[in-house]
Amino acid sequence: MSSLVRILLAIFLPPVAVLLTTGFGLQFLLNILLWILGWLPGTVHALWLMNRERPLL
Repeated sequence: MSSLVRILLAIFLPPVAVLLTTGFGLQFLLNILLWILGWLPGTVHALWLMNRERPLL
């Protein structure tokens, strides 16, 4: 999946981006909880998970 599409999903629908990135598990459930608490925490968590997988440089 394109990085741009994943970033857009992380911004607008963070749980969907986490589901596509990590699958159904603890991170997905945590993201849903964060998303319910507010849009920003869920978005930050989703973007962090996507960038955690990529090595720096």
